[in-house]
Parts: sequence; structure tokens; C-alpha cells
Amino acid sequence: MKPIFCTFILFFPTFAHASDPLNKASWQANVDTFFGEFVVGPLAALLFWPIPGVDMPLVVAWLLGGALFFTFRMGFVNIRLFRHAIDLVRGKYDDPKQVGEVTHFQALTTALSATVGLGNIAGVAIAIGTGGPGAAFWMILVGFLGMSSKFTECTLGQKYRKIRKDGRIMGGAMHYLSEGLKEKKLPGLGGFLAGLFCLLCIGGSFGGGNAFQVVQSLDLIKSVVPSLTAYSWVYGVVMATLVGMVILGGICSIAKVASYIVPFMCGLYLLACIFILGSHLAEIPDAFALIFEQAFSPDAAFGGFLGVLIIGIKRAVFSNEAGIGSAAIAHSAAKVSDPIEEGVVALLEPFIDTIVVCTMTALVIIITGAYLDPANAELIANNQGGALTSAAMAGVIPWFPYVLCFAVFLFAFSTMISWSYYGERCWVYLFGDRSSFIYKSIFLFFTFLGSVITATNILDFSDLMILGMAFPNILGLLILSGIVKKDLNNYLKKLNL
Repeated sequence: MKPIFCTFILFFPTFAHASDPLNKASWQANVDTFFGEFVVGPLAALLFWPIPGVDMPLVVAWLLGGALFFTFRMGFVNIRLFRHAIDLVRGKYDDPKQVGEVTHFQALTTALSATVGLGNIAGVAIAIGTGGPGAAFWMILVGFLGMSSKFTECTLGQKYRKIRKDGRIMGGAMHYLSEGLKEKKLPGLGGFLAGLFCLLCIGGSFGGGNAFQVVQSLDLIKSVVPSLTAYSWVYGVVMATLVGMVILGGICSIAKVASYIVPFMCGLYLLACIFILGSHLAEIPDAFALIFEQAFSPDAAFGGFLGVLIIGIKRAVFSNEAGIGSAAIAHSAAKVSDPIEEGVVALLEPFIDTIVVCTMTALVIIITGAYLDPANAELIANNQGGALTSAAMAGVIPWFPYVLCFAVFLFAFSTMISWSYYGERCWVYLFGDRSSFIYKSIFLFFTFLGSVITATNILDFSDLMILGMAFPNILGLLILSGIVKKDLNNYLKKLNL
């Protein structure tokens, strides 16, 4: 962080004269260049090592393999307990004596607020713009398989959580990696994986959970409010102020805000998608046929089969976060009678996030043909996915980009407040409670940074951090999967399911 902070200070005098467009462009370009060359570049070489002879990043194969393993290991829990998950969220099995800080519904909406966001609007558009319609197929498939990954990690998050004397809940991947592997007589490995996970999660909170949300929402809003282009830093300041007001309240404050924002913003966005798809009802079967066809025999222009596969998996995981362990932090704070309960609730997230929201976005972009429109070529080249989705919707509902700006702002805001909690829990795990304010200050600095760095650099940094979390998390899940399977069998017997 020190080099980045020093660079910011170096350019701050120019920032003071931001009223001069040339000066503003200069200092923002310098910050962006520094971030790309000295942060993103070295990390990419380290974390995105390609498998020899396959040319697939190791992390992509790792995520897909893990999701397949957990789906079979847990007996297709993503299908068998889907109805039970809905009953749990409805409160059918709630018990006043349950220990925790938030309800099933609040834990679900908190986790969803971190996943249902610009990954659904901008991420899907980027996937289709760069990989073609076939990328949507792999996003949906990975979302389905990821339900099992999410079940496994959130069950363990509950099982190994710690309740402190002050009533606060401490849980997440870092706890089940350290404590669970200690039970397996692997304390050294557990400690190393927990520490690595925390470092990557902190980075992920700064990137995908923060700066990416700012830059993508800003790109979309600027397409409707062009005057913001000359003063994009103002958006960063405003967003940092609003986020700071919420995250100082902790998980209860975050959960309360998320429980109101998430249903509203999802409903608003999905209503627009339904209207657009309803007006093109006859074209939906052809769109699905194109998605399936392009998934297995895509145009060379989109990178061929392997390129589309990789793009789809990366964007799906970035959207639903299944397998990277982040959601286990939020779900560990839920009130439950059995850890399996929260794992079952959690498997709804990839379904809502990827199978429902991402699929509807993909259909809108494909049916409107926005990804093929030459007028949108620059948006695709610059990874401005939010603006591409806005352009697709504007072709059917000319005034909707104004409404979408509001929805996207809420999407970004809710994702940021939830990821701030994820990162803060990992920071406290490493450095202690007293350092929490330091983390929050750095987080808010990255909120501002997102308003001055290009979408491509932010997207690359976010991929590196968030996908990197899968390395320690999935390794730990594989080792501990037998414990989850045993607990699942006991839970099913108890409820006669």
C-alpha cells in the first residue's frame, strides 16, 4: 500500500487544480499507468500461470474442478435441498434460542449484496462482448455447480465460527482453514492457507468489491450525465462518504441496509429485463439456441472454444463468488440451529445471482444485438460492460438508462458495504481489532481510486485477487469435505428429508 499511497500524494497538488481538464487528465493517467505497471502486471504473472499445453489459467481449472467435485460429493445438494433452502429463508425453521447476529434472510441478502452487483450487469456484458453468446452458457453452468461449492464453504463457516465474549461473531474461510485443518493434524498448512486467504480477500475487497464497482457504475452514469466526465473524482468522493457512513456500523448496520436495498434493486432491474424480454418473446428460443451453439463452436473472433470457456468461468465466479470463500464470512454471523442450515440457505445465492439475474442480462444483450453493434465497439474494447448493458436497454426503453443509473448506484453501493465487511474481518484476523480503522481508511481510499483508474486495470486486479482466493479455499474445502458430508447426512436424517 505504501507505494500507491505515496504516488497519490505525489499527484495530489495536481488534483487540487482539477478544474483544469488537461491537468486532471495528466494526474489520472499517471495514477492509472502506475497501477497497471507496478501492481496489476506483476500479480498477473504470478497468479494467472497458464497450464502448459492447455493455455488455461490454473485458477480457472481449479475452480471448475472443485465445483464438480463438491456437486458429486454432496449428492447434488444444489437440487435436492433447493426447496428446503427457500423454507429456511422464509423462517419456517427459525428458533428464538438460536445464537447469531443476523437472520437467515439478512445473511442471504448481505451475501447477495456482495455478489448481485456490477458483475451481473457489467460482468455479463463484458463476457458476451469479448467471448460471444457462448460465454453465457458457461456462466450458467458454473453458477449451477457453484451452488454446491457455496453450500460447502458456508456450512464450514458456521461450523468453525467463534463467538466472542462481547457477542460478536468471528467466522469465515480463515477460521475453518486454520481450525479445521488443525483437527486434521495439519496446523502448519491450515495457518498458511488462512493467512494467504486473508491477504487475497483484503485485495479482493479493494478491487472487485470496491474500485471495480465504482469504475463500472461511473462509466454507465457518465453515459447519461456526460458532464461528470470532467470531474469523475467527485463521484469517488461522494461514494466514499456514503460507504464510510455505513461501514462504521459493522455487520448489523450492513445487514440492515442490505436487507432493504437488495430486494428493491433486484426487483427494479429484473422488471426492466422482463419487460424487454416480453417485448421480444418470440426471439428468446433463438437466443438460447445461439448461446448453446456458440458455447461449443464459437466464432474464432471470440477466442475459440477454450477462450469462451475461460471467459465464462471467470465472469461467473467474479459474479457469484462460489468457491472463493467470501460469503462464508457473512453467513457465519447468521442465527442457526445447525451449521448445515446456513449452507443450504447459501446455495440459493449462485442460483439467484447467476442462473436468474445473469441469464436475463445475457438474453437482453443478445436479443437486442448490442454486442454486435459497431457503435458499442469502444465500450467492449475498454471493458465498459455497464455502459454496454445500458445501451442494450436503451434500444428498447429509451428512458431506462436514467433508471438504470440509479439501480447501478445501489448495486455498487450494496456490494461495497458487504465487501468492506469481508475485508475487515480478514484484516482483523491478521492484525487485530485495533487496526480495523486502518483497513476502513484504506478501503475508502480505493473507493476514490476507482474513480480515476481505467476499467481494464481494475478488472484485471479484481480478477487476480478474487480468483486467487480460490487456491487456499478450495484446497481446504477438499480436505474438509468429508466432515461436511457426514454432517449433511445427519441433518437429513434429523429432518427426514
